[in-house]
Amino acid sequence: MKRCAKCSQKAVVYLPHHRIALCKEHYIEWFERRVERTIREFRMFSKEDRVLVAVSGGKDSLSLWHALHKLGYQADGLYINLGIGEYSKLSEEKAKKFAQGLGRTLHVIRLKDLVEDIPTLKEIEKRPACSVCGNLKRYYMNKSAKELGFSVIATGHNLDDESATLMGNVLSWNLGYLRRQYPVLKEGNGFVKKVKPLCLITEKESALYALLSGIDFVEEECPYSVGASSIEYKLLLSQIEERSPGTKLRFYLEFLRKVQPLLRREEKLELKPCSICGEPTSGDVCTVCRLKQRLTLSEKGQGS
Repeated sequence: MKRCAKCSQKAVVYLPHHRIALCKEHYIEWFERRVERTIREFRMFSKEDRVLVAVSGGKDSLSLWHALHKLGYQADGLYINLGIGEYSKLSEEKAKKFAQGLGRTLHVIRLKDLVEDIPTLKEIEKRPACSVCGNLKRYYMNKSAKELGFSVIATGHNLDDESATLMGNVLSWNLGYLRRQYPVLKEGNGFVKKVKPLCLITEKESALYALLSGIDFVEEECPYSVGASSIEYKLLLSQIEERSPGTKLRFYLEFLRKVQPLLRREEKLELKPCSICGEPTSGDVCTVCRLKQRLTLSEKGQGS
């Protein structure tokens, strides 16, 4: 039986890549300190900033919000209801219940009121739901943060998410995405600063923090995530991690330290306000407004 490295009590977890065993109390403390160190290392935000946490109702976003609150940051939540049946209904309920217990504000917007729900858009667009969903969430997170007066958007992307995304982008040598894959996307050109305070914390570490902290989160995965390539990359990296602890962290950190600086020297993409909604875009009309135009044409076609 392993003992906590801090107090010699019975350990609840052993972290192979950190070579440390911790009890419940000291694991929670370790997790929160790691979040704080990540925020400081990448200069994400300060105690004076108003932080909007993108909340899904899952373990990562709720763990992040919980940790930020305990660390003394001004953090409220934003939940975007995607209209995915019972999954979205349950996720919203969990997010609202958590916000109430935390004593913080949860801002809720419904995609169907703004554009249309994801199941409908998936059929109209004839492309993967994740692609449609990602574009819409990024758009409305940024738009909501500006309208509500927040200076920073924080998302719950963890190390598993980041390393899997990195693997996918490297395999396809997508330089545009690789250039933008960083824990901090600075404000400017109509974008609010966007950060990932859990980028150095694994999915298992985030889940354990949620469980030990008594956080009631949605355990079900989004029904549209089945078959996503990112899940395959996560599985592959986890298999390597089992044999060589610390692989995910080394892969991601070495990319940030050695490759990212070279990529970021490249010429930046020029952005301008969308001619319809005013949000930043590289073309005349942004992705979301083009989607709305296609939706309108589809509805007219059905009505004729």
